[in-house]
Amino acid sequence: MVAARDGLIHGPLSGGTVHLCLDMQLMFGPQGPWPTPWMERVRPVVAALAERFRDANVFTRFIPPASPDDELGTWRPFYRRWPQVTRDRLDPAMLDLLPELAAFVPPAPVIDKARFSAFTAPALLDLLTAGHVDTLVVSGAETDMCVLASVLDAVDLGYRVVLVEDALCSSSDAGHDALMGLYRERFGVHIETVTSDVLLQG
Repeated sequence: MVAARDGLIHGPLSGGTVHLCLDMQLMFGPQGPWPTPWMERVRPVVAALAERFRDANVFTRFIPPASPDDELGTWRPFYRRWPQVTRDRLDPAMLDLLPELAAFVPPAPVIDKARFSAFTAPALLDLLTAGHVDTLVVSGAETDMCVLASVLDAVDLGYRVVLVEDALCSSSDAGHDALMGLYRERFGVHIETVTSDVLLQG
């Protein structure tokens, strides 16, 4: 067993491990229309994880619609509230990964998604299944939005999930803290939390 700050991770990582990095894009950076202030703090950690898993990275990008009217249901009022991120207004470069992560592509694949969970993009599950992946080391944005949705889908699909807590970012301190507590207290069997120093040195 490997000691972690909050207890134990469940053992060494398997050969079927992938680093799943969620939505570390320029649009969520300090110059983007949807800034996540913590991103500047965690990006060196995420880059270090990408280097550690150089041959086993998967990156996702959140891709908004061209306009709110292209969406359905509650996604229409969502994008009417945030029209600056729709593609008819957004600089296309804002959809790009942070440059230090883009340097890993290729060989790392990039999965584009239009919803919070990465698993709403069928290509992700196809990729993981083809690669016999059983463990996901998760980083990215935001702890209480896309990370939450993706992690819960991963749990339902039976993946071992390892959250690197200092490689996650949110625009909400309260949301981040609440979700980290929830992950530890309610999902302790399904979701492991670990700091990057433990993971990178292990």
